[in-house]
Amino acid sequence: MNRYPLWKNLVIGLILLWGVIYTLPNFYGEVPAVQVSSGKATLRLDPAAVSGPIEEALRSAGISHTGLFADANSVRFRFDGAEAQIRARDIIERTLNPDPSDPSYVVALNLLSASPNWLTRIHALPMYLGLDLRGGVHFLLQVDMPGALTKRLDSTAGDLRTLMRDRSVRHAGISREGNAIHLRFRDSAQRDAARSAILNSTSDLQLVDRDDAADDLKLIATLTPQAQQTMRDFAVKQNITTLNNRINELGVAEPVIQQQGLDRIVVQLPGVQDVAKAKDILGRTATLEVRMVDDTPGALEAALAGSVPFGTELYTERGGLPLLVRRQVVLTGDRLTDAQPGFDGQTNEPAVHLTLDAAGARIFRDITRENVGKRMAILLIEKGRGEVVTAPVIRTEIGGGRVQISGRMTTVEANDVALLLRAGSLAAPMEIIEERTVGPSLGAENIAKGSNSVIWGFIAIAIFMIIYYTLFGLVSVIALSFNLMLLIALLSLLQATLTLPGIAAMALTLGMAIDANVLINERIREELRNGATPQAAIHAGYDRAFDTILDANITTLIAGIALLVFGSGPVRGFAVVHCLGILTSMFSAVLVSRMIINLIYGRQRKVAKLHLGQSAN
Repeated sequence: MNRYPLWKNLVIGLILLWGVIYTLPNFYGEVPAVQVSSGKATLRLDPAAVSGPIEEALRSAGISHTGLFADANSVRFRFDGAEAQIRARDIIERTLNPDPSDPSYVVALNLLSASPNWLTRIHALPMYLGLDLRGGVHFLLQVDMPGALTKRLDSTAGDLRTLMRDRSVRHAGISREGNAIHLRFRDSAQRDAARSAILNSTSDLQLVDRDDAADDLKLIATLTPQAQQTMRDFAVKQNITTLNNRINELGVAEPVIQQQGLDRIVVQLPGVQDVAKAKDILGRTATLEVRMVDDTPGALEAALAGSVPFGTELYTERGGLPLLVRRQVVLTGDRLTDAQPGFDGQTNEPAVHLTLDAAGARIFRDITRENVGKRMAILLIEKGRGEVVTAPVIRTEIGGGRVQISGRMTTVEANDVALLLRAGSLAAPMEIIEERTVGPSLGAENIAKGSNSVIWGFIAIAIFMIIYYTLFGLVSVIALSFNLMLLIALLSLLQATLTLPGIAAMALTLGMAIDANVLINERIREELRNGATPQAAIHAGYDRAFDTILDANITTLIAGIALLVFGSGPVRGFAVVHCLGILTSMFSAVLVSRMIINLIYGRQRKVAKLHLGQSAN
């Protein structure tokens, strides 16, 4: 009656063993490390090509590392102490960046788990710790919305000049004055024609007539409230996407990057040791530019000989070939609305599909019509230096705002270029208005206090359960310890971030988990008082209490899911641990505790007494 089949015991045992293994990495702590990542948007990190020279340089300097870990975005070397870490950082910097003024790689200090390599190989990794537990840096960034609006209006004024020229509308000048664009005309007929052309080309502008004099007729154009709101939303979202990509260079585990208010972005980087490097990467300003390649015969050879023609710049394209690019900017990244990887419809080669806004589509159509057969370079300008992303040949006039970039790209490169074009530049300038550093010592203190609260809560529950329910109470405590272990293992497997609210959720989970065992034990007591035999009381106690336990946990889980869906920041951290704790408590309180009770009482044909804090009949 009270025996699990062998397969069920094995399954529960294997789950508990899995819990032990995936909990272990959290007890090893962290050790200093050095991380290497690409410092240029157009340079893809090759772990095999980078790790070899680094290991040779470290070996020559007499520095040994305790582990090498590589992924698609970075290479990390683990060391025994901070002194070896600092020395290794300097050696790696000199090895990979011989020209400090133009670094190709970002070499940053970091922390890695000290767990054995055999655990790492099976992806048994410690859970991430939030800023309040691990220490790190907190930035509050202000997006310059007035600057973004000015930038948008300046580009719109240029678009209107182009539109007036295309529609043969004569005007006396177009200029931006404050947050409006003033179009001047000599007669009302030309003003009416201009209004009609503008309204037919865009719905983002609202127009008002103003007559300062008989021969000074004005058309005042301002962005509609909806267009201004769209611009603000796009600027913040684009900047958040860009910051995400930049922070990948630092190798920060689970950074927090989220919008605060209308025009602010919160960035939290747990575990960052090199704050100056973090500020440097976050503060970059990059822009995308489209320029024409100078293919004048002899110009490239002259540039390579040291005589760069006036109005051009010498770059290196993908593959290492030199490229002479004109300084005149044809199109900027402001006109790009989307970039997605795909395939060429004719050759089936990897390609990048771009979508331009209305003004960008018109400019691109004119440029491609006038330059068929010539090359066009797409550059990323960052810190005053330009990098050629790609330089395709213009095959035909391209209209409609849909542009395809293809040729000599792999699928991975097409994805990288699309990501770069989508999020390579900031949509609006930003400045750091608040900076807070949380030291590792404060994080360690928070961990100690949080851990003590969980430990003392566990001890108090254990003492009460053992005194009140004796052997059944001890079994409940054992199940509760497995519940805590499984919860930590799940957080580690999911690579969730543990914060102080998460530790509070752990303490709450202990109290909620033991409640299920209290229900079971009280139900068994009630069955005994009603005259049931000990074996029948155990069976009925677990079976009849299960419905109540399930109902109670489902309602609590619904509340936890609501916190997870609608909450943010610390609330979500609490909700994640809370929801996972409900699932593990159901498993441990019902299955694990019953398996132990079955092993104790299930093999006895006749049980005289249950050690349940009262005499069993």
